[in-house]
Amino acid sequence: MATLFTKIINGEIPSYKVAETDEFFAFLDINPNSKGHTLCIPKKEVDKIFDLDEETYMGLMQFSRRVALAIEKVIPCQRIGMTVIGLEVPHVHVHLIPLHTMENARFTQKEKLTSEEFEAIAQKIADNFN
Repeated sequence: MATLFTKIINGEIPSYKVAETDEFFAFLDINPNSKGHTLCIPKKEVDKIFDLDEETYMGLMQFSRRVALAIEKVIPCQRIGMTVIGLEVPHVHVHLIPLHTMENARFTQKEKLTSEEFEAIAQKIADNFN
């Protein structure tokens, strides 16, 4: 059965896409720790990050770096944090989180954004992804 993220990749579930390649997909987290919180995923459905083959793992890190640099251009923050937890959705995903304080990295406080805000942020990041 397809994961939630595979359904997002396939367009069965809407998302705020910020970047896509043949092998990877990035979209805004709909329950963000801070504005610009983005998930980067391989299109290949694998549960645990260290179960990825080395080429896909390295590709995901390169893709995530490119997305992080795009986020950093448009979201004022001290830095972009990266974390991999993977307990909620059984599909590898890298969290890229604009950090203002350590609280942004703790998944305890969430930002509330309108769909218009999500769309605007996604477009700005997409415009700077290269």
